[in-house]
Amino acid sequence: MSESHNVQDMLAVMSRNGWRITDQRRTMAQIFANQDGYLSPKDVYDQMTVKYPSVSFDTVYRNLRMLSEMGVLEQFYFMDGGLKFKGSCLSHHHHHLICVNCEKTLTFDYCPMEQQMVLPGKYKILNHRFEVYGICEECQNNPPTT
Repeated sequence: MSESHNVQDMLAVMSRNGWRITDQRRTMAQIFANQDGYLSPKDVYDQMTVKYPSVSFDTVYRNLRMLSEMGVLEQFYFMDGGLKFKGSCLSHHHHHLICVNCEKTLTFDYCPMEQQMVLPGKYKILNHRFEVYGICEECQNNPPTT
């Protein structure tokens, strides 16, 4: 998927959710389109303040959470790095295998929700996430020196 196409997809989801497409939101979409890895709220804030010096951290954080809720961004919690965000793949459903050392991420199509699962209560499932955390082969072969 091309970078500009990814930005357009993100903006289309925002628009469908009733958001006005402001220059700041377009810039935030561009930040994630340009980034293959994960960004902390501070990383995004630091990039946003280059163009918008008066933007508040609270505004950036609130937008990140809302973009995550509408599916434009995926959020992950790293034990050492805290909460981070990454642009969602909007074209198909998949899950992630994430290295806790270098944050390298592999996608896989297996979905546990497609298996016969007995869940408590009578919930109507709206969405789900499934991440597997581990240490990638490269990090296993090159342990950090102390």
